[in-house]
Amino acid sequence: MCGIWASVAIEVGRSVINAVAHRGPDGEGWETHVTPSGTLALGHRRLAIIDSSAGGDQPMASANSSHVIVYNGEIYNHVELRVELEAKGHRFRSRSDTEVLLAAWSEWGEACLDRFNGMFAFVLWDKGHNRLFAARDRFGVKPLYVWSPPSGGVAFASEIKQFAAVNGFRASLEIGAAYDFLAWGVFDHSAQTLFKGVRQLRGGECAVVRLDCGPPEPVVRRWYSMPSAGSLRLSAAEAVDRFRVLMDDSVRLRLRSDVPVGACLSGGLDSSAIVCLAARQMSRPMVTVSACYADNRIDERPFMDEVNAAISSRPVQIFPDGRELPDLLERLVHHQDGPFGSTSVFAQWQVFEAARRTGVPVMLDGQGADEQLAGYHPAFTAHHAGLLRRGRLTTLVAELAAQRRRHGTSVYWQAAVLARALLPEGGRQILRRIRGIGRPSWLEAEFCGGHHVPLPATATLERLIESQMLETSLPMLLHYEDRNSMAHGVESRLPFLDYRLVELVVGLGAQHKIVGGETKWLLRRAMEPVLPTAITHRQDKIGFATPEKNWLAGPARAMVDQFLEEAIQRFPGVFVSQPLRRYANDVLGGGKTFDFTLWRILSFAAWGRVFGVQA
Repeated sequence: MCGIWASVAIEVGRSVINAVAHRGPDGEGWETHVTPSGTLALGHRRLAIIDSSAGGDQPMASANSSHVIVYNGEIYNHVELRVELEAKGHRFRSRSDTEVLLAAWSEWGEACLDRFNGMFAFVLWDKGHNRLFAARDRFGVKPLYVWSPPSGGVAFASEIKQFAAVNGFRASLEIGAAYDFLAWGVFDHSAQTLFKGVRQLRGGECAVVRLDCGPPEPVVRRWYSMPSAGSLRLSAAEAVDRFRVLMDDSVRLRLRSDVPVGACLSGGLDSSAIVCLAARQMSRPMVTVSACYADNRIDERPFMDEVNAAISSRPVQIFPDGRELPDLLERLVHHQDGPFGSTSVFAQWQVFEAARRTGVPVMLDGQGADEQLAGYHPAFTAHHAGLLRRGRLTTLVAELAAQRRRHGTSVYWQAAVLARALLPEGGRQILRRIRGIGRPSWLEAEFCGGHHVPLPATATLERLIESQMLETSLPMLLHYEDRNSMAHGVESRLPFLDYRLVELVVGLGAQHKIVGGETKWLLRRAMEPVLPTAITHRQDKIGFATPEKNWLAGPARAMVDQFLEEAIQRFPGVFVSQPLRRYANDVLGGGKTFDFTLWRILSFAAWGRVFGVQA
């Protein structure tokens, strides 16, 4: 896990990798080369997880020096690939997975990507073909940004703040992305970022830059796509058995490390499953790190205690304190390269900080489970709508009754949300306009005009899962996860995003996701042999919550006022001053229902200050 830089025809120095020194506290590398398109600069900051010797340093050249790479991530199946490549005559100088990646490229070219089980973002200089090849892993666990300055050239980087270290970079607001975040709360759902002119390679994309035919221009295309939903048909028993085998193997691969490995534990089903599977494969007690609260409504310690006792772990518990928010906010948005959706990011920051402080630089975490396994409550509505559209009325009636029994929903609420889900997109847009959704009074009308983010369609469960995996949920959560972990020099590994597991679960379509009013049915049944019963049958979902309203109305109230004024002064074409102040007072005073909107405004203003963003 590292920070990388690659640029052509741009005047840069080591400041572009020093800007992400936190991503690689164990070493740095820097090279420049002359190409027909201009000077090529390759930079790297190293976090040593596999083979900490100098044999893993980067930039790294292939055995015949025809390829040079800067790479961030882990290829978890590098051991198996090494054996296969050795049988084909390749010889290795180190145990690093970087060297395996280079040999795989030499042997199979771009097709090597299909063989990698891991998370990665890399830029490879292919001297023989006079080109740069850049790629990002299937689901975008590791980041990779691209920017072309007005004066020409192209640059790739792990974080946007690296571009800010280049003369000529200007932090300007991308209006469409800003509207999507402020009005709808979505982020990283497209290639465009909040910084005008800065784009990201999305998960499963690659880019080629020719170095022998004029000004360098990246040509982006997709190298991986998820399988079609419903392409697999398995019985319940077959699906459970296959899921259990793949999940166990995913955890096994992600325990490979030359440094200690621990896990984030929330007490929920996903993190508990990972912890219990990992503990069965480890020879020493596992360190678990958890965020806890005095507020019983969001505190999950009873469930954490069940898991920690079952595996005889070494639990580390932290208590995020809202009094620290005012001093930390600007540091948080600096590391996030942008605003963020709620104070749960602050709590996650403290979890990874505690992991590094405890001496555990690799942490397993549960991102990706809710999206693919229908873990969020809107999945119920999508599932019910799909059943109705397919004419499966008997199953629909049974599932509606089961949802009411397990979760206390009413018939009237079910009817209302189901009716909305069955509306065509045009009808949903009309309904949103009538209700004023997406055009709040505190946003300038001109700022809202013409911008629209596609909301996740709930016509079927398959479409909702695809949207949450690729657009509205997972990309944003992966962004937060990467920046929070790497801010503390911690590598976060995500067993639920093993591509073999995702292809199984997504391929099953709506099968075995929601059964008898129970979400994540497949995961629950597969993990029954290893999880405490209280976890397997847990029906409530807290979702890594924080006492956000209490913090903002209490110890951070002065911060709220400070950044409301920052928002108004810095972004006059975005916010309407009096309605914005009135909205904040109503929310914190109890006159409006509290949601995450206020926090989005505050963190947006803090981001504008930290990066000097101009509208």
